[in-house]
Amino acid sequence: MPLVPDSTPTPPLRGAVLGLGMLGRHHARLLQASERVAFAGAVDPGGDRFAAVRDPGLVFGSVGELLAAGPLDFAVVAVPTEEHAPVAVELAGRGVSVLVEKPLAASVAEAREIVVAVEAAGVHGAVGHVERCNPALVELRRRVGEGQLGEVFLIATERVGPFPDRVRDVGVVKDLATHDLDLVRWLGGAPVERLAAQTQHRMGRVHEDLVLVTGRLESGVAFNCTVDWLSPTKVRRTRVLGERGMLVADTLTADLTFYANGEVSSEWSSAQALRGVSEGDATRYALARREPLLVELEGFVDLLEGRPDPRVVTLREGLEVRRRVDAGRRRRAGEDRAAAGGGGRARRARGDRL
Repeated sequence: MPLVPDSTPTPPLRGAVLGLGMLGRHHARLLQASERVAFAGAVDPGGDRFAAVRDPGLVFGSVGELLAAGPLDFAVVAVPTEEHAPVAVELAGRGVSVLVEKPLAASVAEAREIVVAVEAAGVHGAVGHVERCNPALVELRRRVGEGQLGEVFLIATERVGPFPDRVRDVGVVKDLATHDLDLVRWLGGAPVERLAAQTQHRMGRVHEDLVLVTGRLESGVAFNCTVDWLSPTKVRRTRVLGERGMLVADTLTADLTFYANGEVSSEWSSAQALRGVSEGDATRYALARREPLLVELEGFVDLLEGRPDPRVVTLREGLEVRRRVDAGRRRRAGEDRAAAGGGGRARRARGDRL
């Protein structure tokens, strides 16, 4: 489905994709189908292994080759995380706006380097937190904001499944939990005040394959995130619990269900005591479903064209998520060193702290 054009004709923006891996190839597919974008090409030193680019002449081996081929308005940075900073900084210095896939960078210092470079160059930048474009989560956030749940008590996410062979350079915290830390802040409408977590290493890799994060937003709302690469089935679920019931989003199917607190009390007193609240009606909402990655790209093009209220995640929001991840990892490292001094077996038994 092409990016939706406006009724007023404007010259198409020239856009490119850096990296033709599992995500970059889909960016290439959508940009080539767009009526608002003139596809300028793709960069991947390994070539177009998924045959994502229709014209082989538009596949380049380096950023330099791409820039030499013609002017460029923007680029989607979908290369491995450790390459985000040098690529984004180079592009910004050449006057090119960037949509950087999450996480923004491999470290806080590199994320800050991207922010500074983009702002100094006077170009646009955003981070590709595509979950914010999932229709179930967009509708959930709208309903929470309108007060459907009343006071919100808890935001909980579950993002589990088998290990993806594509991942080589990071663990679940950088690859997946960055989604959840961004979501709880976005859904809760407040920054993270504090967090603590446990990680596990069960696959023999240097990177963690399970993390349990619990914390609190500045608004007082509690949150909990469960993320792993150890579960034999894939689950993507977000629930928000409030005084009037609970909203549950399944982001794999883009379904949203409301579980209301009932107004009819149970006559079975022991069951009523266990529930705490009475069980009410459940409603599954019919939602208009559009591909989240398409919505993400539309929002970025809106930003570049100067349209009001573009749906993007700013670079500074991406930097804040990166800060939260690194702050937790530093605490974990300090506790690990202390535990090693007092006996490594105890640390291994209880799991690593994030």
